[in-house]
Amino acid sequence: MLAPSFSTVRGMTRDDDFEPRLGKQRSPHRRSYLHRVLRASNLAGGTLGRRSGKVYGSRIGKGGGVGRVLAARDRFSAYRQRRVMVKFSYKNLGGKGLAAAVDHLRYIQRGGVTREGERATLYSADQDRTDGKAFMTRAEDEKDKRQFRFIVSAEDAAEYDDLKPFIRRLMARMEEDLGTKLDWVAADHHNTGHPHTHIVVRGRDERGKDLIIAREYLTHGIRERAAELVSLDLGPRTDLEIENRLRREVEQERLTSIDRRLIRDMDGGRTVNSGDRDPFQQAVRAGRLQKLGRLGLAQEIAPGRWQLAAGLDDTLRRMSERGDIIRTMQRAIGEKGLTRAAADYAIYDPAGGQGIAGRLVDRGLSDELRDRHYLIIDGLDGRSHYVDVGRAEGMGSMPTGAILEIVPQRAEPRPVDRTVAEIAAAHGGRYSADIHLRHDSSATATFAETHVRRLEAMRRARVDLDREPDGTWVIAPEHLDRARAFEQRRIEASPVAVRTLSAMSLEQQTGADGATWLDRRLASNADAPRDSGFGRAVREAEARRRQWLIAEGLAQDAAGQVTYRPDMLAALRRRELARVGDQLARDMDLAYAPARNGQRIEGTYRHAVDLASGRFAVIQTARELSLVPWRPVLERHIGKQVFGIMRDDAINWTIGRSRGGPSIT
Repeated sequence: MLAPSFSTVRGMTRDDDFEPRLGKQRSPHRRSYLHRVLRASNLAGGTLGRRSGKVYGSRIGKGGGVGRVLAARDRFSAYRQRRVMVKFSYKNLGGKGLAAAVDHLRYIQRGGVTREGERATLYSADQDRTDGKAFMTRAEDEKDKRQFRFIVSAEDAAEYDDLKPFIRRLMARMEEDLGTKLDWVAADHHNTGHPHTHIVVRGRDERGKDLIIAREYLTHGIRERAAELVSLDLGPRTDLEIENRLRREVEQERLTSIDRRLIRDMDGGRTVNSGDRDPFQQAVRAGRLQKLGRLGLAQEIAPGRWQLAAGLDDTLRRMSERGDIIRTMQRAIGEKGLTRAAADYAIYDPAGGQGIAGRLVDRGLSDELRDRHYLIIDGLDGRSHYVDVGRAEGMGSMPTGAILEIVPQRAEPRPVDRTVAEIAAAHGGRYSADIHLRHDSSATATFAETHVRRLEAMRRARVDLDREPDGTWVIAPEHLDRARAFEQRRIEASPVAVRTLSAMSLEQQTGADGATWLDRRLASNADAPRDSGFGRAVREAEARRRQWLIAEGLAQDAAGQVTYRPDMLAALRRRELARVGDQLARDMDLAYAPARNGQRIEGTYRHAVDLASGRFAVIQTARELSLVPWRPVLERHIGKQVFGIMRDDAINWTIGRSRGGPSIT
């Protein structure tokens, strides 16, 4: 490579005066690894390696430039433009991700979401009814790494007779912006105050490569494109519409556009003026500051001069969320024909460390995109509780009216973590099943394997753990701190544990021929619940149940003092199991064999049955069946051989024919 060298004569540059200089020669066929990475990124729509300034991760992917242009629009145009809310997420399809994606697709097609209260129908770019199974099969066959999910909700969506044309035009605009065809399906929902659409997009472009969408396009571009289309369909907001919306915002207990403008205008001391050159803007501005003052979120420090509270926006967002929750509770409780005072509505906080028990009133999704669920519990304390249960994995089906117990999850290391740390500290920071068995001669191989599975679960969750080629784990001195952080992330996804105390409603239990939740309360002499709400209903049900037990000879009333037979619960359980077992045996053409304490139970797990005495597993052999206490882990092994030993009301199960198989405790 020859590079010219210029010299200046009397202030002028002579282009014929240069000295040749030999530069570093490179092979034209040689490309560095960095060069290939940058080229691949740029082909995908990113800007890595371009000499335009600092590189940000958000600029990697398709649509980054369009997203930045759309995000840079005049901020005041939002007053005139129709508003659209877009939520997005992307899910990895590795591991259990594909099964979760199938469940999500099934969920958005659930019943009761259309205008007519029917099941939603999936549609695509060219079909009004498309096959969701085929959509997921394409994703599985082509080994999609990810899936994009969107919820599009226009403020004026109710003005559309049909949302399909709007969504199809939006997806066509997205394809233009991203420079590729998209494989997508969608379902329209009309079960909330704002009709909205769920859109699922495969993580593949039209060339079969991984689809990478720039974050700026995800956060700004799609919303702006949707707002454009709605404004074209319905026209821009008129002055009257804008004024009416701002008037409504003055008294609302949520973060409004007026608040956002106040926050932008405040100085370093968090002070703003109530005045504005526009009379109408001054009126809404002053009115909003007065409202914030009544909420304790602003203070007038001088005439027309206000100081805003720190964290104003976060506080208003929490107030809005609480208002939405209370309205959800009021609607659910009203639909069940119940009456509760406003002071008896509560939002359960697991950080308090206290559990609650009560009747299930309703369950639903608080965040459809992140798959977060909620329960509404009519508690023994007489209050109605809103409980965020997170992902609700493994919670199973629970009928309305079931009696549940909510227990907060704790972000603390488990006993297995402490055992691993103890053994590793005694063996040079190393742990394995073999080391465990040498360290503790009383431990079994199955017990040691539970510790190995715990370490594997932590490593899959990207906890900093090293495993040597021979399977030995390197355990750091701060292992318990890492286990605590792992548990903290886990409980963020599922902050509470939900235990079913009884699948039967309170009314069904009063005359049930089995050991009910009411019987367990009476036998344990539990504290009387509060005499209001569900607590009062439990008091009345307990009184009726006492009379039933007395009539059955399982309790005695002596001068107003009721005493119960010592074996009351066991007798009720035996009666119910014998009755249900005989019925199942007749249906399956088998004999019923009652399970006894200390007995070896072996056979095929068929299914579970919900009884007054609890949930029981049906274990079948060639000639007979038994009913034994059910455990949640059994549900993954329907149709498999299991065996175990009855120990009171519990069994240590082993899956498979081999005694060396995995044990379930």
